[in-house]
Amino acid sequence: MIRVVVADDQAVVRAGISAFLDAEPDLTVVGQAADGEAAVALVTSLRPDVALMDIRMPGMNGLAATTRITAEVPATRVVVLTTFNLDDYVFAALRAGAAGFLLKDTDPERVIDAVRVAAGGDALLDPVVTRRLIDHFATSPGPADAGRLSVLTPRETEVLLRVARGLTNAEVALALGLSPATVKDHVAAVLGKLGVRDRVQATIMAYETGLVRPGVV
Repeated sequence: MIRVVVADDQAVVRAGISAFLDAEPDLTVVGQAADGEAAVALVTSLRPDVALMDIRMPGMNGLAATTRITAEVPATRVVVLTTFNLDDYVFAALRAGAAGFLLKDTDPERVIDAVRVAAGGDALLDPVVTRRLIDHFATSPGPADAGRLSVLTPRETEVLLRVARGLTNAEVALALGLSPATVKDHVAAVLGKLGVRDRVQATIMAYETGLVRPGVV
């Protein structure tokens, strides 16, 4: 059973999200919070698998709460769910350690999927967010130190390149003529060598170092 905490300052939103999550046989909402401070306290106490986190809340906001949770309770994965899709929020949430970023107008099924994906140790971004990530790096200054990727083997670099393009393990396997199990092992090795939490963080690093360049296939 995947245990979830829902943090949102609007009671109706909290109740609605909790209702459709609780309706799933493998999900259970173990706590609800109306602000970031309460969310951190709940996560610290209950140790859920996933925290669904709003950004704009009174007192401690969702970004500060995400930073606290990922630092103090790293086993809990945070998925940011918000009405705001401004670049500053996206990048701040991802850099704070969020395992995903979804907009509140997304389908409930997408939120449910994100919770399952995050609980499984992976990450999920709304397509709108992925486009913004690419647009951001298209207009940013020159790439950071590409030497950060020197720890990877050529095959691991190929895998990272395709992960950063948004391919699933199955799609990477097809593209490189490998088995999905082998790709999964390569992805795990990439994350470990780069010292990043998940595919989102690895994708950010791939763009930052210039391995992937927007508009170049």
